[in-house]
Amino acid sequence: MFNPTSYSISKSVSWTPPKDCPTEKLFNAPRLEFAGGGSRVLTLELFFDATAPINGRRIDDVRQETDKIVNLTRIERESQQPPVCMISWGSQSSIGLVGALIEETVGEVVGIPGLSLFNKSPSAGLDFPFKGVVTNLEQNFTLFKRNGKPVRATLNVRFTEFFDPEEDKRYTDPELTTRQIKRGDTLSSIASEAYNDPKRWRVIAEANGIDDPRRLEIGETLTIPKQ
Repeated sequence: MFNPTSYSISKSVSWTPPKDCPTEKLFNAPRLEFAGGGSRVLTLELFFDATAPINGRRIDDVRQETDKIVNLTRIERESQQPPVCMISWGSQSSIGLVGALIEETVGEVVGIPGLSLFNKSPSAGLDFPFKGVVTNLEQNFTLFKRNGKPVRATLNVRFTEFFDPEEDKRYTDPELTTRQIKRGDTLSSIASEAYNDPKRWRVIAEANGIDDPRRLEIGETLTIPKQ
């Protein structure tokens, strides 16, 4: 798989007029009430070419690779639903990796260049990492061998954002806030910043299920309970 060169993200937000008063005389438009936010939708175009070696080996059918994406649409035996995925664009650290990585949070590692496990919560306000489920997949096979086996394909994949209730609460509960870990941060320094008391680092550790306060990952988002 070749790394995508672009991506698109869309999001809908519902505002509706009151049911008892959809229009008002002398006003150009009705009053609107917030009716909830829709999920973000990430769209990617993925290009596969089996005419060149993939991971140092040659394959005779590009579907050996594209089927690993198709599997993201199929029900898993244990969960009885398709897997939830985490999509990362570029590097989540300072490695400087270019491109998009599609990474399963459920199941085995997908063995395609740029595909690996990535199991973290998304950072609020950032496009990536993007946690979602495949809601639409279109496969286009464009080059074939004489025996009819496809060797080149383009996949258009649509991911719809997935939030479990507890995770969503972290970003909407007025009693909680979030803080992204930066280089040099410790739980004590974050507690000092949030509460003016470094000794309250345990409050942050408990809220985020952190067992070892010395192991913090740059870029990870922490939930900070309000005082």
